[in-house]
Amino acid sequence: MTTPSLSRAERLDRLPFTREHGRLVVGSGLGWALDAMDVGLISFVMAALVVQWQLSATELSWIASIGFAGMAIGATLGGLLADRFGRRQVFAVTLLVFGLATGAAALSWSVGALLVFRFLIGLGLGAELPVASTLVSEFAPARVRGRLVVLLEAFWAVGWTLSALIGFLVVPASDDGWRWALAIGALPALYAAFVRRRLPESVRFLETRGRVAEAEAAVRRFEESAGVPAVESPVAEPTPSPGARALWASGARMRTAALWVVWFSINFAYYGAFIWLPTLLVANGFSLVRSFGFTLVITLAQLPGYAVAAVLIETWGRRATLATFLAGSAVGAGLFAAAEGETAVLLTGMVLSFFNLGAWGALYAVTPEVYPTVLRATGAGAAAGFGRLASIAAPLCVPPLLDAGGTGLVFGTFAAFFVLGGIATWWLPERRGRSLEDVAPRLPAGDRAG
Repeated sequence: MTTPSLSRAERLDRLPFTREHGRLVVGSGLGWALDAMDVGLISFVMAALVVQWQLSATELSWIASIGFAGMAIGATLGGLLADRFGRRQVFAVTLLVFGLATGAAALSWSVGALLVFRFLIGLGLGAELPVASTLVSEFAPARVRGRLVVLLEAFWAVGWTLSALIGFLVVPASDDGWRWALAIGALPALYAAFVRRRLPESVRFLETRGRVAEAEAAVRRFEESAGVPAVESPVAEPTPSPGARALWASGARMRTAALWVVWFSINFAYYGAFIWLPTLLVANGFSLVRSFGFTLVITLAQLPGYAVAAVLIETWGRRATLATFLAGSAVGAGLFAAAEGETAVLLTGMVLSFFNLGAWGALYAVTPEVYPTVLRATGAGAAAGFGRLASIAAPLCVPPLLDAGGTGLVFGTFAAFFVLGGIATWWLPERRGRSLEDVAPRLPAGDRAG
């Protein structure tokens, strides 16, 4: 009896979860955690510098926002480069860039120098996240793809918790504590070498570039891990990347617009809230150490948020899970806006943290499923890049919102953005349990060939 021919994508989708999948998620997730640690550290650095350098609210806003300007550019360029040169290569380069720049930021001698280094850090950070989620999604079996991407996103909570621990233990320890914290953030530069050597390149990407032997070797590596015999695959024709203009082709236009609205909304609310949280607590009478301690506890609530989202993403589906967690985030922001007293602040902050990070996990699961392989990293990077525009604007908007209506108006505004994002989810595709080859819109011939 002849063994049926399967494409390499089908061979990957038929596999159970294996040790190789675990290595891929953990290997990518460590880079993700280091990314989150770096982003989170700046909130604690800001709270320290406002005392040491006597910074104004406007200067603090620019320190927070300039990194996101780099992230907006980095995400867009990183996605384009990953569709042309490979997911693994771009992932490793981004780790190197933001690791070295973070170490350099520890030597900052002025606000201007810190702004330059934060922009360079942002270039690396912005490119890494959509590339890593694309790489994991392209190896994950269809029936657990969403869950594995949410688990990858959960490493963000690990990194943010590390940043909170460093902020709590290192930053207040001395006048140079913030410099030591940033020096620790240089670790990704060392990790980049591991990524280049140990993580596999996407099989789907390799096939689009005609690198059939490498694609076959990568598939067999996962099949051997699962104890599944290899089968013959048909020849896959190389497919050029159509470029960013294909995101607005007739078959992709509506879902691109919806995806961008969700990314913009969640970025605005999340970064506006969590970048300013330690500083806002200090402004409301908390000591620096107590503010950092509360932020650490609130951050820990992210972990169960990811865990619940990882379960629901394969039972409820992507769209329902994302919409539910965005609605919960809106409720959490509204409750935080009305909170009075330490206990209320802590509990409502934990509610916001739980739902907000569960929503992030669901969004990263949805995003790679919107586009075909030749456009996947480009589409994910463009959506992330557009979202980063909101993360630039949000920290700048906090001071005038505080002046106009206090903390209540600030978090009420964040709640409104969560609602907007939740509404936009209903124009996203629902692709639970389907192969990546079945999930994306068919592009017009001119866009495929471009």
